Amino acid sequence: MNIALIGNGKMGRAIDALCAQDDALHVAGFVGPGACASLDEMLAVDVAIDFSYPGNLEDLLGCAVRRGIPLVIGTTGLSQQQEEAIRAASAQIPIVRAKNFSTGVAVMRRLSRMAAQALGEEFDIEIVETHHNRKEDAPSGTALALLEAVDPEERYARVYGREGRPGARGHEIGIHAVRGGTVAGEHSVHFFGPMEEIEIRHRADSREIFARGALRAAAFAVGAEPGLYTVDDVLFGGL
Repeated sequence: MNIALIGNGKMGRAIDALCAQDDALHVAGFVGPGACASLDEMLAVDVAIDFSYPGNLEDLLGCAVRRGIPLVIGTTGLSQQQEEAIRAASAQIPIVRAKNFSTGVAVMRRLSRMAAQALGEEFDIEIVETHHNRKEDAPSGTALALLEAVDPEERYARVYGREGRPGARGHEIGIHAVRGGTVAGEHSVHFFGPMEEIEIRHRADSREIFARGALRAAAFAVGAEPGLYTVDDVLFGGL
C-alpha cells in the first residue's frame, strides 16, 4: 500500500515510523513544509492520510477526487463548510473521516451513547478533555465526537466552561478543555445522578495508537466504494 502523508508533524512522523516496520506499507511522500507542495507531486499513491491543518483541505480534496485517491482525514478544527466539502467529495471517492482514530475512543463513544440513552435526563452530563500545551483547537475533536454521541439530537444546551455566577445548572452539557505539558490525550464523560456517578474515561499514552488506527482506516478505504465512512464502519461494519 503506497501512502501519501498530508502533514509532516508529529502524527505524520508516527505513521511514517510504523510504515517503516512493515514491508507491506510504503510512504510515497509527505505534503508539507520542506516536502511536496501538493499530492499531485506524488506518482503512485493508493491512499492519502491527512493529519495537517484546515488550510490544506481544499487542495487535497481537489487532487484526490481528480485522481481517484481514497482519503483518511483526521485533521481537526474544520469549519462546517469544510465538513460539507468532505461530504460532497465522498460521492466520488471513499473518505474515512474521524476526529480520533483510537480503537479505545471508538469503544468509549459507543459506551457513552449507550449510557446516555439508558440513564436519561435524570443524570447530568459533563465532558472533560486534557491535551498537551501545543494543541491549537479547543475543545478537542474527540470531545465534540463524544458530545455528539451522548446528545445526537442536540436537545441540551452546550456550555463551554463556566465562570462568574452561572447559577443553578440548566438543561445543558458542560464541555471543558485543559491544556498542559505533553499529554497525548485524555477524555472523560461524567454522568452525575442522584447519589451516584458514572465515569467513562480514556487516556492515550502515545500518538502511536492514533497512527495505528489511521493505517487500519487506510486499508479499509482502499477497498471501499465511494462514500463517507467513520471509525465505526472500519471497526464494527457501521453497526
